[in-house]
Parts: sequence; C-alpha cells; structure tokens
Amino acid sequence: MQDLWRLSAAELASLIKSGKVSAKEAAEAGLARLDAVNPRINAVVDHRPADVLAQAARIDAAIARGDDIGPLAGVPVTVKVNVDQENFATTNGLTLQRDVVAKVDNPVVANLRKAGAVILGRTNCPAFSYRWFTTNLIHGDTKNPRDPAITPGGSSGGAGAAVAAGIGHIAHGTDIAGSIRYPAYACGVHGLRPSMGRIPAFNAALPERTIGPQISAVSGPLARTVNDLRISLAAMAAHDSRDPWYAPAPLEGPPAEKRVAMCLNPDGLNPVSEVKAAIADAARRLERAGWTVEEIADTPPLREPAELQTRLWLGDGYEAQLEAAEREGDPGALACLRGNRAKVHPFDLSKTLIRRATLTREWFALFERYPVLLMPVSGELPFPDQLDRKDEASFARVWHAQLPQIAIPFMGLPALTVSTGLVGRSPVGVQLVGGRYREDLCLAAGEAIEAAGTPSAAIDPVS
Repeated sequence: MQDLWRLSAAELASLIKSGKVSAKEAAEAGLARLDAVNPRINAVVDHRPADVLAQAARIDAAIARGDDIGPLAGVPVTVKVNVDQENFATTNGLTLQRDVVAKVDNPVVANLRKAGAVILGRTNCPAFSYRWFTTNLIHGDTKNPRDPAITPGGSSGGAGAAVAAGIGHIAHGTDIAGSIRYPAYACGVHGLRPSMGRIPAFNAALPERTIGPQISAVSGPLARTVNDLRISLAAMAAHDSRDPWYAPAPLEGPPAEKRVAMCLNPDGLNPVSEVKAAIADAARRLERAGWTVEEIADTPPLREPAELQTRLWLGDGYEAQLEAAEREGDPGALACLRGNRAKVHPFDLSKTLIRRATLTREWFALFERYPVLLMPVSGELPFPDQLDRKDEASFARVWHAQLPQIAIPFMGLPALTVSTGLVGRSPVGVQLVGGRYREDLCLAAGEAIEAAGTPSAAIDPVS
C-alpha cells in the first residue's frame, strides 16, 4: 500500500471507510510523497508532520467508534497559503504577513475537516495572489512538475503543482481571475471555479476585503479526476454563517438538455492552433458521449468584463495596494500593479457595477439557450515561466491570452478546466462554463471529456 498517494480521493476514502487502509497509513504515504518530490517543485511551503499524523489519528479513532466521518474520510488535501488555517500564518506570499497567524480556520478549511479530510500542507502562491506565475520573496519559486521551464500557473500554482505531483489528492485554491483554472491548465489537472457564493470563505486574521474580491473571488478544488472535484465541491460548500455572500443553492439543478455551445475564438481572443485543436477534440468527445455540440461564432463580451474585472479587483484601493507592494518589494506584484495602472484609473464603483448587471444579463441569456459553453482556458499554451516580467509587450501578451479566465468571475459564473492532454511536455485543456450555480452541468460535461481521454495520474517531477 506504499503507493496510496496515487489513488483518487474517492478510491482512498472508500478504502479508509471500509477499514482496509487506516487514515494514519494514508497520511504517512502523503508525507512520504511530499518529502520525496516537494524539494524539486516547492509546491508546499508549510507543513507539520506531527499535526498531520494527529489529524489522521482522530479520523481513525472516529472510525473505531463507528462515527460518520464524511466523504473525504482520511484523505490528505492541501490548502492554499492565502486562507486561514488555525495556528498557521496566512502569508498570501508576503513577508509582510509572516506573523499573521490564524486563530481559527477559514470556513473552507473548516468544511474540509468536517468532511473528514486531513490537511497535509499549505501551498504556495505569488505575492498578494496577483499573478499567473508563482514566486514570492518569503517562500520562493514553485516549479511546474511537468516542465520547470513553464509556469505552474497562479495564483494557486502550488496547489496545481502539488496535486499533479501526487502531494495530496485534492488541492484547495482560490480564483478571482483564473487562479484555480489556470494552474489546473498549466499542470495538467482539473480545476473548478464555483459560482460566487457557493463556498463560504472568511479570513478572520485579515481585514475585510474590498467589494470587488467580495463579489468575485471564490475558493474551489483542483484534483486529478472530475469526480474528486464533485466530492470536494460538496464538502467545501457546507453552510457557514461567517460569509454573508454564501448562497444555500442545491448542488444539483433541474435536468437540462445535453447541449453545448462551442466557441473557438471568443471576442477576438485569436487562440493558437493547439488550443483550437483541444477545443475541437473535446467537442468530438462530447458528441461521442451523446451531447449535442453547436459551434457559435462568438460569446457575449469577454474583453469588456475582463477589463472591468481587473478594475474591480485592483482599482478599489489601488494606491494602498501599490504602496504595500512597494514595501514588500516583490517584482512580480509591482509588475502586475504598474502594468494595469491604465486599466484601473479612473475607478468608478457605481459605473462598474451598473455594467456588471448588463453584462451578466447577456451571459445569463446564453445559458438559457445552451446549458454549457465550451471555450479556451487561455489563448496560448502555458507560458514560459515569469513571462509577464520580461517586458511590456510580454505583459500585454499574457493579459490578452487570459481574457477567458478574467472575464468569467465578473459575472459570478462557475467554470471548469478539464485537462485534455499534452503538446510535447506542455499540458493543454479546455474551459467549460455554466449558468450560476450549475457546476453540476460543467462537471457532467467534464466527465464526458475526461472519460474519452487518457486517465489522469500523478507524475514524478521532470527536470
């Protein structure tokens, strides 16, 4: 049973519940895998083996008592370092926050524990969780286990790298502009950005967030199988009264037609040929699984909501964010803020929210006609690492390619990255978007795409 870390979360939880494997054995396997590969990729930046084994011992004791221990019984998972975990620092990749030690768990962490998960370690993110690359001055660089020359993604880059390399079976991430979907894409795993309000969140150790992050940033899972995303979504989405935006919406909506709109070139994205080929391949997989796929010439606007989302995210309190980034001295964070200065000024919250209502209405109308939209995650294959810091043209190239990720949070919609294969050593995948609170439709389509491809598996990091 030394390769327990290779199993899916669902498989491992079943073994632990049945008594065939103990939570302690699963935790020891997870820790051994972390020790074996994390030094090469720096995905997990804080973990305490004694605490991990103590968590597992509590699970085993609960099983011995005959308690219901939840769907993630004894499954090792990782948590991003930008959310509160009791007795750990919520650094968000910042030296400025090295002493911000949480007294209580963020609701998403508490929900994972309630579902029986064992928190294996805390994963890296860029400073302030600003970028699609993962490096900072406190924890260092995270490397992509598939190819260290390309980004592991961001801001949940540690999460994507960890789950791809078999460090934990599920990884927690956050997403305000692609920060779950892009690391999943770059590391060759799956990642779900839930609808706004689906998963409760609150960091008691930090000040309240500005309105933009409140209404567009979400927590969600990354995993090697779509079914593990489904299980972890249900676990993470349990009620918690600390989040005033939490919506107790059912996880399964009413039946819908198996109908997908496919858009190869949304709003002038002009994706590279490899991305278009991945979309077309996913469409064929869906059709073979009984879905009707209809190509559409364009989606509702992406460029405008992406620009407004950038403004909503970075423009509210921009000068204070810039001052904090200057104190931190992180080159990537400064490149992000300075590169977006023109996008966020002038900041007018009222006008931004008025347009949000109009654009959201247009997107809702699309999902009245098509339950699911199939489109690119990014206009390019995963970028060379640190490309956004190379020069102004490279920065602009990165932001243009990411329009399909940045726009979706502005409307509060769910979106799923499904990994579909490799182009050489570079992962590629597709994005499925659904109506608000219809993660179930995205997951159903994602499973159909996944089933027709190569089964997912944890990998050993390559040099």
